[in-house]
Amino acid sequence: MKILVDAFGGDNAPLETIKGSIKAAEELGVEVVLVGDEKKIKDCAEENSLSLEKLSIAQADEIMEVCEEPTKILNEMKNSSMAVGLKMLADGEGDAFLSAGSTGALVVGATFIVKRLRGVKRAALATILPTRGKPVLMLDVGANAECRPEMLVQFAVMGSAYMNKVLGVSNPSVALANIGAEETKGRETEVSAYQLLKSAPVNFIGNIEARNIPLGETDVVVADGFSGNLMLKLYEGMGKFFASELKNMLLDGVLSKIGAVFLLKKIKAFKKKMDYSEYGGAPLLGTSKPVFKAHGSSDAKAFYNAIRQAKTFAENRVIDEIADGLKTIKEQQAEK
Repeated sequence: MKILVDAFGGDNAPLETIKGSIKAAEELGVEVVLVGDEKKIKDCAEENSLSLEKLSIAQADEIMEVCEEPTKILNEMKNSSMAVGLKMLADGEGDAFLSAGSTGALVVGATFIVKRLRGVKRAALATILPTRGKPVLMLDVGANAECRPEMLVQFAVMGSAYMNKVLGVSNPSVALANIGAEETKGRETEVSAYQLLKSAPVNFIGNIEARNIPLGETDVVVADGFSGNLMLKLYEGMGKFFASELKNMLLDGVLSKIGAVFLLKKIKAFKKKMDYSEYGGAPLLGTSKPVFKAHGSSDAKAFYNAIRQAKTFAENRVIDEIADGLKTIKEQQAEK
């Protein structure tokens, strides 16, 4: 299993990328290839007393900065670490690709270099979110601001396959993000998508309001990229707000501090549950080969877990599962 990693994507590259990749190579039994400027990678490793013995390096001369126009990855920035890594994946020189760089550039590059899976209208960015119980997968969270009903159905199929094959959820439930539970709620897109989802090859349980997502009422939440990104950012902001408020309450006075000592184990468990680095990467579902997006501020732990996710994704042939689901939809449409 060979995982290609953009060594210069993200705020903490290349140091944290290297550290996470070394741990993954040592513990996960995968071959990790760092894509980027070889001299800079080696200099960084030497300065921090890190051994690159278990890693390989693929030379790339440029860095695709987040401020760059995403489409530049196809021409002016085709020698960037992100573009080179995606081209290697497309050419069969790796089993999965991971980057913490520009989301827009990654979506464009994956779409036009790696290509979409046959029949997929648009690739969707998915992310795991913590809930009161089991984690939930939400997609799309930013790749497609506007979606047609049939695209939302494909997202449901892709998200269901991911939860089943990567996180081991049997027959995952799927809900459509909406402003009410009734099937007549929402815009024309959601109303039409609801009807299509009722006959789709997924465990569709109906609409879900945003307030119910943190309660763990479903395994997969489907939304257009605009709505999904809004919910994701609010989710992240509320997480930081609660963490800050909890800290203030526990450190406010001697008695609170004493009480915090007895709650330490539960506090650590809560912090771990809210930590994005526990899952590491967000899959770009719908591409013909595994592509993962890590958080821009990823540390070594996040990169390690993202590589672990990519490995599981590739090993469990999630893309084949998605293809089978799309084939079923096509057959159903042909019968009508």
